[in-house]
Amino acid sequence: MTDKIKILTLSDHPLSPSGVGIQTKYIIEGLLKTGKYQIISLGGAMKHHDYKPVKTEEYGDDWLIMPVDNYGTPDQVRSIIGQTRPDILYFMTDPRFWGWLWNIENEIRKNVPMVYYHVWDNFPYPEFNSKFYKSNDYIATISKVTDDIISTLTPEVDHRYVPHAIDTDIFLKASDEAIKEFKKNHLKNPDAMVFFWNNRNARRKQSGNIIWWFKEFLDKVGHDKACLIMHTDPKDQHGQDLEQIIRRLGINNGEVMLSKQKLPPPHMSMMYNMADCTINVADAEGFGLATLESLATETPILVTMTGGLQEQVTELKEVNEEMMLKRNKKPKKVTKYKYGVGIEPTSKSVIGSQDVPYIYEDRINGRDFIKALEMIYNMSAEERASMGKAGRDHVLKNYNFETYAEQWDEIMTFIHNKHGSWENRKNYSSYSFKELL
Repeated sequence: MTDKIKILTLSDHPLSPSGVGIQTKYIIEGLLKTGKYQIISLGGAMKHHDYKPVKTEEYGDDWLIMPVDNYGTPDQVRSIIGQTRPDILYFMTDPRFWGWLWNIENEIRKNVPMVYYHVWDNFPYPEFNSKFYKSNDYIATISKVTDDIISTLTPEVDHRYVPHAIDTDIFLKASDEAIKEFKKNHLKNPDAMVFFWNNRNARRKQSGNIIWWFKEFLDKVGHDKACLIMHTDPKDQHGQDLEQIIRRLGINNGEVMLSKQKLPPPHMSMMYNMADCTINVADAEGFGLATLESLATETPILVTMTGGLQEQVTELKEVNEEMMLKRNKKPKKVTKYKYGVGIEPTSKSVIGSQDVPYIYEDRINGRDFIKALEMIYNMSAEERASMGKAGRDHVLKNYNFETYAEQWDEIMTFIHNKHGSWENRKNYSSYSFKELL
């Protein structure tokens, strides 16, 4: 027997390199280091060589990882909950993946409170998600946009803003000598200004547009003056054939370079260090982990003012649709902020699908992107260095490991005390009374 709080987590495999997996791992490790918890993880969203449960050397019996396909099934979750009797169920990622789990929430929540770590990319308020939000005991929100959405649609559900964190002992500024040597070994022209793009090659990430526009930028400043490194799969089935675009534009002599291999975090840190600026101009971005990693290495960022990206590039007190509408004057399309350059969307198209009936798609245009590149290019090295240093301070203050771990410990302790579990379960009823007129 143990008096530790037992948590069942559902997410990407917590030892995988995905953003969801990494953040779940950080949460788990932060909780385990307190000595107050035991964790059972269903690790999904990847191809497994086998399905044997594994333990880590550091945490032993306190952390059991069970590989599953996708994110598991209702019967698997029922079975695991019945066998292990967790005190809390934690799950994370897009709500589109969790409909099957919320369908059985009445079975789960009668014994175990549910905690959802949630991000949503944009407005309008997704009222179609309200029924999902109400099916949780607690929602942790990754961005200020998401927190505003939860506060507006389901204020009765306990929630708290908990942005991502990164390992600033890995992602940090390297020495000038190390950066110089790294450039020498990886660039055809080590003297060129380096722009870095680290994203999945997918439609919303604007990978093809970026290459096309970057060529126009090079035509203005000189093809030997700057280069673009794209860390991505150029043949991703959800994106464009980037190699063919590069050949078509004739910028395959070091102007645009592709980094195709998966790299360990220390190597990725050097990629950010090598860059003068990291780019993310996706038309929808809940948070954007790569730009945060970039800021931690003191490399400024160039972003679309959408989703979680806008709260990284500047100290915005409030990030929501109403703030934009109430401004007395129309904001500049391209603005130099404290930690980089932000581009206001040129258009907000309402797109959707059967699962997501409506959401804004924030699009920028090529002129604004090129202007933003020029703004970075024309800064002095001292100004970029000062901007980068301020960016790391921003990360250390607002996105640090210590605060992240403390917040999750506070959340789990609060939930355990308020809601209990099993024989001590409180504050949940599987039915409600309504007056019929």
